[in-house]
Amino acid sequence: MGFCLTAGDGVATAGTPLLNAPVLNRKVQRYGQAMSTWEPAVLEALIEEATVDAYGEDEQLTSFFTMIEENLAVPFTTTVLGVEVSVVGVDLAEDGRVVARCARGAVRQDIGILDLPLPKPAPEGSQWIEAYRYWTR
Repeated sequence: MGFCLTAGDGVATAGTPLLNAPVLNRKVQRYGQAMSTWEPAVLEALIEEATVDAYGEDEQLTSFFTMIEENLAVPFTTTVLGVEVSVVGVDLAEDGRVVARCARGAVRQDIGILDLPLPKPAPEGSQWIEAYRYWTR
């Protein structure tokens, strides 16, 4: 029988592997996630505007996609993992994510809008991305 360490009340014990133990006091930040410059009250008002007639999470997601698609000024340039790309549009992926359609030359790649780093200054309409990020928390 093998011996493995586990996390439990801060003491290592034999039993379940550490791999399955919860990580406490650690905040993971998404690549594109940054401190929003928008006040929570403004974001909550945008969320209300986007979801007022949406029933259920699927309709709310579609409403956010629509607001982002209609209001985000594209194309704009941003940097993803050190590479400059052009965001040419947004789409609703089959898996239910809102994605940014990115291009660099002939290469095209969809990136989850929650993972997309916004440039400074942010493009017009980016407050809808921030409201969507706030809503997903």
